[in-house]
Amino acid sequence: MPLNIPNLLTWARIVLIPLFVGVFYAPETWLTLAQQNLIATAIFIVAAVTDWFDGWLARRLEQTSAFGAFLDPVADKLMVAAALIVLVQLERVDAIIAIIIIGREIAISALREWMAKIGAARSIAVSFVGKIKTTAQMIAVPMLLYRSALLGIDMLWLGTLLINVAAVLTLWSMGYYLQKVWPIISARGVS
Repeated sequence: MPLNIPNLLTWARIVLIPLFVGVFYAPETWLTLAQQNLIATAIFIVAAVTDWFDGWLARRLEQTSAFGAFLDPVADKLMVAAALIVLVQLERVDAIIAIIIIGREIAISALREWMAKIGAARSIAVSFVGKIKTTAQMIAVPMLLYRSALLGIDMLWLGTLLINVAAVLTLWSMGYYLQKVWPIISARGVS
């Protein structure tokens, strides 16, 4: 595993996950709910920014690696899954939405791994719908974590709308990926 700045940023995102979750387990004498919401939102935003930044740095500094390409999406999925589970527990996201988003991530990750094993990884490259889904999700989660109104905008309402849009796009993008790989799956059988 090459130790470079992009990989260290990815590891930092993974290290932030227990801190992010732990914020909501801090005693009320340490942090009020509003402070928990604000700190968790800030941690999630820092993680989202480092996600973009580590990829940019890896390309810019020519420090891309197979390990970094593997670890980066794992860190993203772990952070989003942790956030969704916390939001379900806080009753800010319906469990079915979290199941759709997390389930799709697991299914597509497994599909990508299998496609790579059979030498067809390019058939399941990231789609435009997948990018829009990720954008909607990465905007919705901080809004749902923050929860309070900001500049007169009801963050909980807008975040709920966006996470529902993300769930629909999640299903759409999963259908898209399955449609793209179905001919390969059919030709190979289920062995």
